Amino acid sequence: MPGICGIISKAPAEENREKLNIMHRCMLHENFYNSGTFVDEKVGLYVGWVCHEGSFSDCMPVTNEKKDLVLIFFGENFVDLEIFDQLKSKNHKFNRTNADYLIHLYEELGENFFAFLNGWFNGILLDLKEERATLFNDRFGMQRIYYHESRDTFYFSSEAKSLLKALPQLREIDMRSLGEFLCCNAVLNQNTLFKNIFLLPAASAWTFNKNGIHRKQYFKPDTWEKQPLLEKKFFYDKLRDTFTNILQRYFRSEQGIGISLTGGLDTRMIMSYMDAPPDKFPCYTFGSIYRDCNDVKVARIVSKVCKQTHHVIQLGNEFLTEFERFAEKTVYITDGYLDVSGSPEIYVNKLAREIAPIRMTGNHGSELFRNVRWLKAFYPNDKLFHQDFKYHLSEAITTYNNIKISNPLTFTLFMESPWHEYNRLASEQSQLTLRTPYHDKDLVGLMYRAPGELRNNKEISLKLIADGNPALREIMTDRGVGGKLNPIFSFIPRLYHEFFFKAEYYYNYGMPQWLSIFDYILKPFHIEKFFLGRHKFYHFRVWYRDQLSKYVREILLDERTLKRPYLKRDFLEHIVNSHTAGCRNYTTEITKMLTVELIQRLLIENR
Repeated sequence: MPGICGIISKAPAEENREKLNIMHRCMLHENFYNSGTFVDEKVGLYVGWVCHEGSFSDCMPVTNEKKDLVLIFFGENFVDLEIFDQLKSKNHKFNRTNADYLIHLYEELGENFFAFLNGWFNGILLDLKEERATLFNDRFGMQRIYYHESRDTFYFSSEAKSLLKALPQLREIDMRSLGEFLCCNAVLNQNTLFKNIFLLPAASAWTFNKNGIHRKQYFKPDTWEKQPLLEKKFFYDKLRDTFTNILQRYFRSEQGIGISLTGGLDTRMIMSYMDAPPDKFPCYTFGSIYRDCNDVKVARIVSKVCKQTHHVIQLGNEFLTEFERFAEKTVYITDGYLDVSGSPEIYVNKLAREIAPIRMTGNHGSELFRNVRWLKAFYPNDKLFHQDFKYHLSEAITTYNNIKISNPLTFTLFMESPWHEYNRLASEQSQLTLRTPYHDKDLVGLMYRAPGELRNNKEISLKLIADGNPALREIMTDRGVGGKLNPIFSFIPRLYHEFFFKAEYYYNYGMPQWLSIFDYILKPFHIEKFFLGRHKFYHFRVWYRDQLSKYVREILLDERTLKRPYLKRDFLEHIVNSHTAGCRNYTTEITKMLTVELIQRLLIENR
């Protein structure tokens, strides 16, 4: 995915330049990326950047009028228009459509600049006059910076693989982190999958000068946690006004914006307050090969009410034919953090980019408004792992359980989002620019003041939709919520949708072992067409058994895989043979083992 990379070192310039070029080239995944490098040998700074063509950060490097400040920035920043007027009043000259104005904002704000920024970003700021560089990231840590420190050199990058490429001695999986990945679908804290590579903490502004490194954190969650709660009615009025105001920031761009529309509440809230002429923002929904899923059906109606065009991006046979390429690209681009079941993301987002280079989403809305949590810990099938490795699985569960955060919103925003939700973001950002208003600092800060009961149900989301666009409140969601039915009868559609939601899950990932054989016997009747595609657009249990069985067997029954020291060979063979034969369901195990093996081959062994 796009981002930055660099070296801060007093080592010989030729050596640093060579390593920078290796790191930089490693990040050039697509032909629609723009890139460049900046070097200041006096300070010992060697930086490269990669970005989407025409994006907010496609103007690097940016400098002030005196040319003594240099900024390399990746990501976006969302501000109100008044900021540009204030900078102009100070006689700054800048391009307001991209990141050019940020360096002038720093001149005016000084060290307060980092906390003022609003969005997902990382960057490095060079003060030539003071001979110092400041490496920074956003307050949630969503735009990652991986780093490695040696005695006299600091290496950093948005992608771990560029460090692995330039520093082959780092190509080793950390077994403790692997245990966390298998149990939590994430690596916890500031550790990574790779030994001696770590993550820059959220809200970092680390300054490098001749005296060493000053590790500063410019924002802490308790700033929001200490705010007093608001009375329910006053809170809602302030929330509605805030949401209306901040949404304008996210629809401002010189590039085209498409809306990734689902059948749920979070994109519905955006559509309710979106002030746009007909056909201004094309909408699209990801669809299944089997049918128009509920997301598609509902999104089609919502877009029509809002007078916007609607497209269906179908995950079809072309994806299955090229699954090997998309699976390997997913693992490689995300540094192994998104497992192969997330490989549809590159496929559908590549098609979404053809509609618009910016994708507006409702991501993180349910977490912010309704206390939904995705980061959890489950002990995997221990028959699959060698006895010595089981210690790391138990340790992962313990580590997760010891993460005690009294405020659930802090856990969601500062742990779950950067540790778990980042994984999919990395894949999506490789194809387009992704936006969501639900990490806006003004909106998030206000949600910390919500009366406790408001974040435990859908009431506030439905009321926002009704106040923004009553017609959208009357459209039932993909899970049967809302609509204009009498409350007495509203449970009927919810019951219907919930039944098929759970039925699809149990037919796909969650099918009981005893039922798998009967499903295979009935395969000629294609009963999957009755269950699949109602809510999800990917269906890996059936695919691993049928269309992808050859690939599964080629990778997991290969001698390289079977000899991995943390695996039990016999049980892995049983998993693959029984699942592809149709008599058992090992979808989760196959997904994890395919992913871990691709991490070994693509990132560690560099094949």
